[in-house]
Amino acid sequence: MRTLIILSFTLFLSVFNLQASEDWGAVGHRTTGEIAEKHLTRKAKKAIDKLLNGQSLAFVSTYGDEIKSDELYRPYGPWHYVNFPFGTTYDESLKSEKGDLVAAIEACVEVLKNENASQADKVFHLKMLVHFIGDLHQPLHVGISEDRGGNKFQVKWFGGGTNLHSVWDTKIIESYNMSYSELASNTNRLSKGDQQAIESGNLLDWVADSRTLCESIYANTESGEKLGYKYMYDYVNVVRNQLQKGGIRLAVVLNDIFK
Repeated sequence: MRTLIILSFTLFLSVFNLQASEDWGAVGHRTTGEIAEKHLTRKAKKAIDKLLNGQSLAFVSTYGDEIKSDELYRPYGPWHYVNFPFGTTYDESLKSEKGDLVAAIEACVEVLKNENASQADKVFHLKMLVHFIGDLHQPLHVGISEDRGGNKFQVKWFGGGTNLHSVWDTKIIESYNMSYSELASNTNRLSKGDQQAIESGNLLDWVADSRTLCESIYANTESGEKLGYKYMYDYVNVVRNQLQKGGIRLAVVLNDIFK
């Protein structure tokens, strides 16, 4: 009996760790949601508040991860990422029959713009959209299939074994030791031109933006490398920038839906 309990607990930890390593951690997603709130139009804010029954974008931003343990939502797993070879574009790539992050965002937007969609469908797809726009700005979610978006790219983080995906999901943010509200309140002050540059373009432009960063990360990180203070110094502000971009662009998408 004791052996069975130990095995069950070990299995639980394995499943939890696998799920936890798949995208921005809770802090990252909530930061993106909190930033987006600040850039919503009054009309969008009112419509979203009604759909979410007063819950904030930060609160619902982790919903996409919370449902992963439910078999009913297993088909949505591949919607959290998109993989295609380095040196190519999403348009050129072979698309997954199970869907991907780009198709997921487009599907969510389509439901939310559909006047005939049910309230329940709109609520579900709004929560998922908030999550997926966050995922889009975690650069290893626009990765390569060979190593499962960096999940098989082994590195050391301050002496402990981990993988590159996990470093970008949670390790850098956790090491920075700020809450999501602190991160959202301490974003970079942008000029009008800087903000317009972030807001500009379409979904595929944003995919290309994250892919450029992803390729740079691979070019500057070696398998088995010992990462620590220098890596934090080099990339913590990159992470902060990605969270800010994600929040601003999430607001762009939501403002367009609820205009």
